[in-house]
Amino acid sequence: MNVESRVAIALWVSLLALPRPAASQAAPAKPAAAAPAAPATSTKPTAPAAPAKAVDLAAALPLDPKVQHGELPNGIDYYIRVNQEPKNRAELRLVINAGSILEAEDQRGLAHFVEHMAFNGTQHFAAQEMVDYLQSTGMRFGADINAFTSFDETVYMLTVPTDVDSVVDKAFLVLADWARGSTFDPAEVDKERGVVIEEWRLGRGASQRLNDKHLPVLLHGSRYAERLPIGKKEVLETFAPEAAARFVADWYRPELMAVVAVGDFDPARIEALLRQHFQRFAASPEPVDRPLYPVPEHAGTLFSIATDVEATTSGVSVAIKSVRRERGNVEAYRRTIVENLFSSALNMRLFELAQKADPPYIRAGAGRGSFVRPLETWSLSVTSANNGIERGLDAVLAEAVRVQRHGVTAGELERAKERLLSAMESAYNEREKTDSAAHASEYIDHFLEHVPAPGITYEFEMIGALLRGIQLDEVNAVARNLAVEDNRVVRVSAPEKEGVGVPDEAALRQIFAAVASRDIEPYVDTTSDAPLVASTPPAARITARQRFERLGLELWTLANGARVYVKRTDFKDDEIIMRAWSPGGTSLASDANYLSASQAAGFISSCGLGEFSLPDLEKKLSGKQVGVRPFVAPLSEGLSGQARPQDLETLLQLVYLNFLQPRRDADAFQGQIARFRGVLENRAADPGNAFGDTLRLVATKYHKRSYPLTAATLSQVELDPAFAFYKDRFADASDFTFAFVGNVDPAVLEPLVCSYIGGLPSLKRKETWRDIGVERPTGVVQRQFRRGVDPKARTAILFMGAFDWKREERYALNALTEALQIRLREVLREDLGGVYGVQVGGGSQRDPKPEYRVQVGFQCDPERLEELTKQALEVIAAFRDKGPDADDVTKVAEIQRKNYEVSLRENRYWLSEIEFRDSFGLDLDEILEYEKLYALLDVDLVRRAAKKYLRPDHYVQVSMQPEATASTPAEGGGGK
Repeated sequence: MNVESRVAIALWVSLLALPRPAASQAAPAKPAAAAPAAPATSTKPTAPAAPAKAVDLAAALPLDPKVQHGELPNGIDYYIRVNQEPKNRAELRLVINAGSILEAEDQRGLAHFVEHMAFNGTQHFAAQEMVDYLQSTGMRFGADINAFTSFDETVYMLTVPTDVDSVVDKAFLVLADWARGSTFDPAEVDKERGVVIEEWRLGRGASQRLNDKHLPVLLHGSRYAERLPIGKKEVLETFAPEAAARFVADWYRPELMAVVAVGDFDPARIEALLRQHFQRFAASPEPVDRPLYPVPEHAGTLFSIATDVEATTSGVSVAIKSVRRERGNVEAYRRTIVENLFSSALNMRLFELAQKADPPYIRAGAGRGSFVRPLETWSLSVTSANNGIERGLDAVLAEAVRVQRHGVTAGELERAKERLLSAMESAYNEREKTDSAAHASEYIDHFLEHVPAPGITYEFEMIGALLRGIQLDEVNAVARNLAVEDNRVVRVSAPEKEGVGVPDEAALRQIFAAVASRDIEPYVDTTSDAPLVASTPPAARITARQRFERLGLELWTLANGARVYVKRTDFKDDEIIMRAWSPGGTSLASDANYLSASQAAGFISSCGLGEFSLPDLEKKLSGKQVGVRPFVAPLSEGLSGQARPQDLETLLQLVYLNFLQPRRDADAFQGQIARFRGVLENRAADPGNAFGDTLRLVATKYHKRSYPLTAATLSQVELDPAFAFYKDRFADASDFTFAFVGNVDPAVLEPLVCSYIGGLPSLKRKETWRDIGVERPTGVVQRQFRRGVDPKARTAILFMGAFDWKREERYALNALTEALQIRLREVLREDLGGVYGVQVGGGSQRDPKPEYRVQVGFQCDPERLEELTKQALEVIAAFRDKGPDADDVTKVAEIQRKNYEVSLRENRYWLSEIEFRDSFGLDLDEILEYEKLYALLDVDLVRRAAKKYLRPDHYVQVSMQPEATASTPAEGGGGK
């Protein structure tokens, strides 16, 4: 990631979730031998020593020396970097410095359409041949084969296996065809019109309608307000293919192109391929000056107030716009650090304010960002409950004025520095394990916007040189950015709903004036020096040890009955992840207490731990990359967590506190209730929620626990039963299993586990989940209803039934869904142009009873719903009768193999496999034996699975059409 993003993300990492989650980490990179774990005792991060000589603030930021950057004679830029994470993979990008902002009036949407056509017939690939070939090599459409178009650029993306030379060779042929090889066959253009219009349709909804009203104000007087990348539907329906070809001729020029290649490869060979395929393009006879379109300045404040009948939240944002500043030198980098330290401190205050018993808003945030290329914005944003916009805006403006007048405190600045340094330290420690895609994104920004990409080694050294010298007064000076009135835009969005008031411009101006004239006291920064855990619990014994040699896995059994898996990996140097699980979950709650039980983990953890409220806990953990989150699922409960090696003891302390010292804080609980009520009160206005609720209810025969939580039923969630249920679920460690995966030294972990897990109570309860009696419908059940104002329909076909829960059957079911996804996309999207995408998902469960589930779904033009549903059912029938095409089976096999290769070097994959197999008593060694399953895959296996699981006489179909007219009442979803 680029320097701006890295610093901003580093400071936002610990502020984004309630309660504190497992901390985010910088993206990984090159595998190496695992380094010894740090000592168990965690210390504050320490900045690297500053260079002896003073930093030259005017010095340009260099390009990372690990990347080979050059320009071909025809003007095409290139970036080549060797990076071995993931192994045997490369990230290839074709970058075009042209997007929708450059469209002529008759081309509105064609920059994006051109991107689509690059997959639908080129110089060397007819129609669907390109995607067919790429999938046959193990690449997944969407995940590994994709592209995007924005206002200012178009980027084509490939994730390529590099262990077969011919695949890499052909990948560069694909990139070159994307650059100038699209054929724009009229028949393919007409088919793709439907796909792009369906993408337009898919994007419609309340948020887009609100944006349609806000953008002309936010981007006042600029071309950006009229050039959304998706374009105009009427242009997409009627444009001549020549108009798209003209866009390519005008803007797909060598001087506006770059090729980025990052991965596990020989760089000399990659450069040779790049030159072979791209030097053949002639330089432009007259190189074009890429037009730049400013966002004009304006005096004073502009207001945009919009409502929508399907809006689910109320909110207000204050954006202060400015021209994009210089970013290429050390002074600009330092400025970025200063501004983000300020934002970090202010966001912690806004977070703390939201935890009150009667919070003034649901959530709020502040920070600097960029929406379009020429523009920077300082933003304050608030999400509020119905009729809470004025109160929320008042509260956020008051905090902005408070910090303007009194500044942030020394303690706040110190914690912000600790958070930044900790995250940057993690990024530095993972410098050899960073994913190739992260590097590729950095070089794209460098080409398009000249965003510096000096590399994490340079940045970490620069942090040491700069951070200590940043003083409180210059951080407080940033607050002046929030007092500007010119070039300011205030946007209000709210539901269009009876009983919901929306402030007008006069009322909003009055709030600004009232806050500005108010006497506002300084912020009082309270902290605690108390330790997380008052004293280390006495260590328990490990009573049994088991070693799984093939897996590099150990299993310890403690005297209290708790079991602990440990797998040390070298996939990441600065990551340890953990999971704990135990049978039971909300299935053990009575019907009377179910709603309280279902919310227990989230609501109780929002109260904090031990003697620390949630804001105090955030302060206590500043400078650490660590977090633990409890969960209570329908059939189990447990914990998820993450830490750096040096924060391992803190991770175990948080585990200990989540078991023994959950905090009963009535004010924090009521604050969480109030915020959640604000989220739920308009939830039903979203047609997507109505659709999902209806499908779930029909599929469970309207079981009482399948109904969604609403603002009305939230009143049944009470502190005492929620707290009691949580305490009961975590009262007995004897039936809990823990797993730690990552750069964890077993010798360091063992004494911590013996104390903090071995010291947990053991009641020796013999308990499991209970079957709450969910029944499935039989036969064919079809449910149709109307909801929504947009011209889009939605359907889902859900096959369910009893299942023989064996490994081979689970694999056959998985292969079936993958093959069906490929075929339905080819028919409904590529052949018929009727959908943007088709979702096919499947899975199985063993408990409480063995069942399978296969779901097919898509959105489309209401006029074509019947036609496309019929086609989908015909594809499904063909799978039952004949099975899939042999080519599709080959694609599935290769995709599975390639995905498995990558997964085996991911900590989260190992953690999930250990949990899954241990929970069901399966053979752990099978984690390394998926190749045996791939050998079973053929057309007949998928056909047999289709006959079993896609029964024509046994499925649920839910379809949603838009409301017929404004005067015709629409049938509501969700009821019987």
